[in-house]
Amino acid sequence: MHDSKRILVTGGSGFLGSFLCESLLADGHDVLCVDNFQTGARRNVLHLVDNPRFELMRHDVTMPLYVEVDEIWNLACPASPIHYQTDPVQTVKTSVMGAINMLGLAKRMKAKIFQASTSEVYGDPLVHPQPEGYWGNVNPNGPRSCYDEGKRCAETLFFDYHRQCGVNIRVARIFNTYGPRMNPSDGRVVSNFIVQALKGEPVTLYGDGLQTRSFCFVEDLIRGFRLLMDAPDGAEMPINLGNPGEFTMRELAEMVIELTGSGSPLVYRPLPKDDPLQRKPDITRATEVLGWAPRVQLREGLGHTIAYFDSLLSTPATVPLVGAPSLNRTPVSTPLAAQEVSRRGNGAHV
Repeated sequence: MHDSKRILVTGGSGFLGSFLCESLLADGHDVLCVDNFQTGARRNVLHLVDNPRFELMRHDVTMPLYVEVDEIWNLACPASPIHYQTDPVQTVKTSVMGAINMLGLAKRMKAKIFQASTSEVYGDPLVHPQPEGYWGNVNPNGPRSCYDEGKRCAETLFFDYHRQCGVNIRVARIFNTYGPRMNPSDGRVVSNFIVQALKGEPVTLYGDGLQTRSFCFVEDLIRGFRLLMDAPDGAEMPINLGNPGEFTMRELAEMVIELTGSGSPLVYRPLPKDDPLQRKPDITRATEVLGWAPRVQLREGLGHTIAYFDSLLSTPATVPLVGAPSLNRTPVSTPLAAQEVSRRGNGAHV
């Protein structure tokens, strides 16, 4: 059991943020979930709003936030190309100005702060697998750079605030994560393949389908988050969190088709610009420092994810999906009349 804290989670209604809020509440913490709902979904946290320890605030992190908290988790930023490329300027501002605002709050409150960074800081890597000491191979002005360079700059800010101001930081470099509550229209490979297969549509592969990724189930990632944040001071260096199991896109597509029982054919499209050809985490540091390693294998995790999307796609559009699966994979039902706590004064998009 952890000592009870007042904890801020930015991007808290998103895919990862909602599971993190749930995990923190389960340990008896008070959680302030902040989101501008650009990509997050209220349905992800509807089952939490009746919890007296949970508060939901509409706010954009590019604007300063003045609250009293003991701990900050900065997860706010669109994370899929289809979303972060829609408004690339806003994406950069969310990463950079959001980091500045949250670090400023952490400095004022003397609060420990966590940054959700990304494997995209490695770009199209020339070193494989990627250790934290690798500086990366990133195009600074390509269509993906709003996200890649935004996250790299956020890391710079975190370490400069740590060195210059003594802010207690934690930085996780997240590799491809999947699971229930993914947005079905976010354009990520797992959600794309599952939705296409469930609908009986052609499953789209880009390039030759031989590019690789490593897929971490959300339950494993959140456990890594918590271990990193609870690690003793001195764990400020970046830590990779991801599953080192490596699969080609074709292998993933074939597994999804098998598990859904779909008759979807495979179709091929040109590879998008700057799309990395391979990605696999070196998790030596996470294993040695945190004692962490993923437990859920891809086939098992895909089964849970497919079940979620099957439920989502079969739910009438006029009926909100309530009680999305929690980390114990048990759906929780919440009355639709439950209301969020909304503070709109600083919630405008910039």
